[in-house]
Amino acid sequence: CGGERFTVEANEVVMSAGAIASPHLLMLSGVGPADHLREFGIEVVHDLPGVGQNFRDHPLLPVLFRVRDEYLVAMDNPRIQLALRYTTPGSDSRNDMQIMPSWFTDPRGTSFVNSEPLGSRFVLILESAVGAGEIRLASTDPHVQPHLNYRFMEEAWDLERMRHGVRLVVRLAESDALRDVIVERMAPSDADLASDEALDQWVRTHISTAHHLAGTCKMGPASDTMAVVDQYGRVHGLQGLRVVDTSIMPDVVRANTNATAMMMAERIADWMKA
Repeated sequence: CGGERFTVEANEVVMSAGAIASPHLLMLSGVGPADHLREFGIEVVHDLPGVGQNFRDHPLLPVLFRVRDEYLVAMDNPRIQLALRYTTPGSDSRNDMQIMPSWFTDPRGTSFVNSEPLGSRFVLILESAVGAGEIRLASTDPHVQPHLNYRFMEEAWDLERMRHGVRLVVRLAESDALRDVIVERMAPSDADLASDEALDQWVRTHISTAHHLAGTCKMGPASDTMAVVDQYGRVHGLQGLRVVDTSIMPDVVRANTNATAMMMAERIADWMKA
């Protein structure tokens, strides 16, 4: 805290550093994939291949529109006002997609506080992606961020659903209900929409993160070689260490992760007090 370094000793330690920092700290401490730790000269305390693997998230893609000035959201109002959840045709995962209108302040489609909005964006979010990435060490220095490989859109079904979602957003924007609101579509262009191949390239170029990170210390039975913790958050093969944050989710939930993280913490706290 504030650059201060201190040591904590206890019969049991609960780590809640998040889906990036929890696996990062475990690997720096010698707990993780043995071969990867040895690459950095880290003494292997316990070989756990699943640490840093199964990196889950909600891929996010903004479709940008210029709207009439009277419809720009005031800066002091909530910028996220409603959302549409739907199931992609052919999907066996209910409500696997979300469309969320908001505003943007940067030509890339991002939004920053205390900046004037440039237009409205329909944010397309894939809530149950098939693909998963990984987190790997970049250094033995704990202040150096690890490598984050999201591996977005490497799975054909993920790409197909995002492509379908973009075309759905475009159709919604061209509906009678929004005709007097939207002036023009800024991205993707007509050329990007001309073919599936062109749209796939646009999706891959502009895909981003919803910052709903999970799965990098996933929960599972000891028989699962990629599981890091058991159902009580206890790290497999070690005594006195638990992980309790979104990293222990086997998969990311089809919603924001904060409420689920609090529920997990409350439940495991009850077990620890029992």
